[in-house]
Order: sequence, then C-alpha cells, then structure tokens
Amino acid sequence: MDNSAVKKSVITIILGGGKGTRLLPLTEKRSKPAVSFGGKYRLVDIPISNALNSDFNQIYILTQFNSYSLNRHISRTYGILSGQRQGFVEIIAAEQTTSNVKWFEGTADAVRKVLPHLEDYRSDYIMILSGDQLYNMDLNEFMLTHIEDPDTDMTIAANVIDPQLAHGLGIIKKDENGWATEFYEKPNTLEEVESYRLPDGKFLASMGIYFFKTSVLKEILEDHSLTDFGKEIIPDALKTRKIKVYNYDGYWEDIGTIRAFYEANIMLTDDWPKFNLYLEYRPFYTRARSLPPTKVNKANLYKALLSEGCIINESTIIRSVIGVRQVVQAGTTIENSVILGADRYGTTNKGVPVGIGKNCQIRNAIVDKDCYISDNVLLVNKDNLQDYEDEYVTITEGVIVVPRRTVIPSGYEI
Repeated sequence: MDNSAVKKSVITIILGGGKGTRLLPLTEKRSKPAVSFGGKYRLVDIPISNALNSDFNQIYILTQFNSYSLNRHISRTYGILSGQRQGFVEIIAAEQTTSNVKWFEGTADAVRKVLPHLEDYRSDYIMILSGDQLYNMDLNEFMLTHIEDPDTDMTIAANVIDPQLAHGLGIIKKDENGWATEFYEKPNTLEEVESYRLPDGKFLASMGIYFFKTSVLKEILEDHSLTDFGKEIIPDALKTRKIKVYNYDGYWEDIGTIRAFYEANIMLTDDWPKFNLYLEYRPFYTRARSLPPTKVNKANLYKALLSEGCIINESTIIRSVIGVRQVVQAGTTIENSVILGADRYGTTNKGVPVGIGKNCQIRNAIVDKDCYISDNVLLVNKDNLQDYEDEYVTITEGVIVVPRRTVIPSGYEI
C-alpha cells in the first residue's frame, strides 16, 4: 500500500491533558500543554511538530481544563501553517450535548465523545498523541509498525525506563515478536511488575501514544464504563485484540511534575542535549511573534538560551533558559534557572514594571511569565527546603517557583 495514501486516511488526535495538579502553580490558569517550554515554545508545539514533520496533517487537539491560553495559541500559530500544508490543526473543546451532559472523564472518554465529529473524514486509522510530552519521533516508523501486519488492531509506542520511574507509567510485557502480552498501569510496587523486567533490569513503559484501526477503536469505546486508555482500555483489549509494541529508543520525557519540567528545560543548555532543538529538517513550530533581536549589554553568558526580544544588561546568566521579552537589569546573577519571559513590555495592569531588577540572585528556580522581581532579591533556597509556600514563591521538590504576575518586593530573600 502507498504510504502517502495511508497517511491521508489517518486522523491525529492530541490529548490536551487533565488538571495538571502536579505542575502547580504553572497550571493554575493554563493547561499543561500550554505551559511555556524552551524559552519560546509551548509544550503542545512538540507533538504537533512531530506530526507535521512526519506529514500527518489532519490534527485535532482536545481541550477541557484551563483551555483559553491553549486555544489562543493554537489558533494564532497553526491556522496559516496548516493551510499551507493542505491539512488542518483544529481544536475540539469538551462540550455538553443533549445526549451527554458530562465533560471528558478520562483519555478514552475524551476520544469517545469527539468521534462523531470525525465521521466526515472516514479515516481508516486514528493516531493518539499526548499534549505534554517531550520527544522527537518519526511517526512514519510508528505507522509502519502498525500497518505491516494487517491483523494488528492497535499499536503502543513504548520507551525503556529506569525502575524508579515505573510507578508513574503503564508497564508493558511483550513477546519475541513484538506483541503485547501483559500491561500494568502505574504499579504501586516493583514486585507487582517483577516479571515484566527486561534483561538489563529496566522496564518497557507506554508513552501514551497509540495507533488504532478506526473500526477497532470504535468497537472498543462502545463500553462507556471504560474511560481511560491506560487503566482500562489496554488491559481489557489485551484479552481479545492483537496489540503491537513499537520500541522508540530516543529521548522521551513525560512533563508531569515541576522537577521534570525544570530538568527538561535546563537540559537544553547542555553541549549535546538529549532533546535537540537544532534540527534543520525537523523544526519545532511555534507562534511567530515578530519580536526585535535580543539586546545584550556587557553581560556574561555561559550555556544560556536567550529568546527573542530580551534586554540583558550587565548581568551574569549561567546554564539558564530565558523566555521572550525578558528584561534583566545590571548586577543580577541567574544560574540554573528557567525564566519564562513576558507577554508584553513595560508594566503590568497594576503599573508595575515587568522584569528582573538590579543586584538579584536567582538560582535553581522557575520564574513564570510577567513577574516583577525588585532590586536586591535573593531566590536561592538558602535553607535547602524541599517544600514551602508564601505569598511570593512556592518550593516544590527543591525547585523555587515564582507564580505568574507575582511582584516580589526589594530585599526579599528565600
């Protein structure tokens, strides 16, 4: 079969995620896929770019929680781009209807409720991606794994993980021919999945990325009591369906916690990062902002990512990611930190200037958008706290987080 013809019969669904409570306060007013990443991107740009780079151009994004900023980003970024590619990137928001008054109740339930909107496309296959993961996959290889055997009902993308990560993921056992034989969602103890161990002691985990025959997916979703792919759909389907496992051996990170988000951003500053943004033929798309070049005045920079439109005055930035429109004043040191930038120059709606003031020290921190950090502020977690909260910052897993639009007064220390 012609692969290009197969692609035209594939609908890609990107799941917008749940409440994202483990990423609070970054997700207090935005969904996980809408959280900024790498200075200029949003997390949702990663799966969309993977799909577009692999020529899967019929893309729906399902949204529900805190969806305003995500919806706005999708409409501003991909409206023109999708038209150029003779496809579409569109949003389907959770909705109440005369036949169903409930919102999305899980990953599988979300797909079930939007299937009627896909009838006009008569797709032969549906590919499901997560909206908050970091990876760079050629999805053509994933598709080929599925279609090479006509008996395959479903294919799961999987990644080898260390044992300490097993409790938060779905663990897979497969046979020598690549067929899934057992599946265990988020085991409480390693003893529960001891028989799943690979020869090197690691485990094979589901990436939450699936490829289905459309007809099979519709049949599976007829049971409305099954609402989640990992917890219910996959274990139930294994009883009667043929499920293939696609081994993805590249970098993959599920951005589920503050620590994971922090480390994934800081990793980008490495000489040879595991996740490479600098690939000419596999670009990552995001909103074109038409910002001016970044201005650097006598600053010391070491392994720093500077986004567009920044003004960096006589400061020191070490192994940090600086977001768009960020202003940093003289005498300030930023180290091992993720600064998400600003949505506008000048002042906030309360008349407070946006940016980082003079003679500040910021280390091991995430500063959300549109914050004003006054002069002589010390954000270094000097007492090595693991969890803490006051009116200006939170500390989660040892990482300082300054919530969006926070104003920190001069002389504040933590």
